[in-house]
Amino acid sequence: MYEDFASDLAVTMWADFDETPARDGPTVSIADLSTVVVDGNFPWTIVTVETEDGTVGVGECYPSPGVHEIITDYLQPVLEGENPTDVERLYNLMRASLSGRGSQQGVGTIAISGVEIALWDLTGKLLDQPVYQLLGGKMRESVLVYADCHAGEAMVSSAQEGQEQETYQPEAYAQAARAAVDDGFDVVKFDLDVPSGRSQNRKSRHFDGPEIEHKRDIVAAVTEEIGDDAEVAVDLHWNFSPETATRLCRAIEGYGLAWVEDPLPPENADAMTALANRVDVPILTGENCYGRHGFRDLIEGQGVSFLAPDVPKVGGIAETKKIADMAETYYQTLVPHNIGSPVATVATAHVGATVPNFYGLEYHAREVPWWEDLLVQEVPLIQDGRIEIPDSPGLGIELDWDAVEAHRKE
Repeated sequence: MYEDFASDLAVTMWADFDETPARDGPTVSIADLSTVVVDGNFPWTIVTVETEDGTVGVGECYPSPGVHEIITDYLQPVLEGENPTDVERLYNLMRASLSGRGSQQGVGTIAISGVEIALWDLTGKLLDQPVYQLLGGKMRESVLVYADCHAGEAMVSSAQEGQEQETYQPEAYAQAARAAVDDGFDVVKFDLDVPSGRSQNRKSRHFDGPEIEHKRDIVAAVTEEIGDDAEVAVDLHWNFSPETATRLCRAIEGYGLAWVEDPLPPENADAMTALANRVDVPILTGENCYGRHGFRDLIEGQGVSFLAPDVPKVGGIAETKKIADMAETYYQTLVPHNIGSPVATVATAHVGATVPNFYGLEYHAREVPWWEDLLVQEVPLIQDGRIEIPDSPGLGIELDWDAVEAHRKE
């Protein structure tokens, strides 16, 4: 019932997007959409879009409940029979079909993002071109990847064997940083909104002096250990008030951090810009913004230094490139958020290859030993903290479906 309503709504509101352009030569059409969830350090939702001739495109959605139902129940009937190479038209068609039901932000946009990535992969395979070529060609042969070292048990477990320190203590951070740098990463990041062992009213978004000193000690230990071997960044996960964020940023200003990520809640771009203008550390934010419209105020405010769209969340590959183009007019740099599988990671790398203002992307799975096993490949995807942009058609990767099944989450 809803399938018919969704299709009728899309045709009624966005008839232009449902008029397939005439083409010379044979075309193919979409036959099926499906999903599978991989049980990684996050639930990675892999999306497949298949044509009637058996060609399959692979994408990924940001971890979120409800994406399977949206894709299979709502988007499948909208896309069935459509030409998959009309990626931009189909992106707008999907948004129209979910109009008023989350296509501007939230889980609807997340579902659309995963399908959009799969459509680009599928289009590249059908046209025998890598995705970066479909986006205008590459500006660089490889992209930098930074290591998110987390905090607590996840951080300690990803450090080298034999290096065990008490969780959340500065020495543990320093050893985990050294392990990541020794693995070849030129940028490392840590969670700084972590327990110190003291009781705090965290709901108030306020830290007292000893709490801020604990965070400063962590930054001091890591930067002293790393020196000039790599850049160091920290993540605050939207947990603080402007007052505490200002005091904390000023306490760590002298350590040459690459950036301070998400010091304030994400809803108020003006507050984030005002904070960035008060402190002498680069601010990075954006993983909770949706679409280019969600980034407009951050870009036009010119306060933050780095923008962090998440490709499987923000709208997909093309939408991320459009955000990069907007940011370039204000000389802001992209450092995309990424907590996904190799699919999301490579999709982000293709965007990074095509825009000038791309610095690097996040790698958030050092503690998942089988992360690379999800791909059929002879060499590791990430080498010396970089990803070489695949030249094969589509995303240029092949999933090992046996490995996917072995780590499947029911």
